[in-house]
Amino acid sequence: MPKLSPELLSVLRCPVTGSHLVQEGEELVTVTADDSGNKLRYRIEDGIPLLLPPELLSAATGAPAVEGDAGEPDGAQHDGGPDAEGQEGTRQKGAGQEGTAPRHAAE
Repeated sequence: MPKLSPELLSVLRCPVTGSHLVQEGEELVTVTADDSGNKLRYRIEDGIPLLLPPELLSAATGAPAVEGDAGEPDGAQHDGGPDAEGQEGTRQKGAGQEGTAPRHAAE
């Protein structure tokens, strides 16, 4: 496993404690312990540190990614570009969204 760059390590922090992280093999380890006295460990997969708290990591790695649901609120659909007919995309109301005026690039 190649080492992460010193520049990347200098900005990464533990999401639970805020501690600096050091690389030990294929894991990042907190410099300071948490409230229970444990140093937290985070896996590195394909060169990408998985900085999720332990209780969320199993849920994130066990759930398959759904294509097209990245970043949209529940029930919202958005297509900012032109559609197949060349018309500008629209945002449809999803759960919890009230009607709002469209925002224009000049704003």
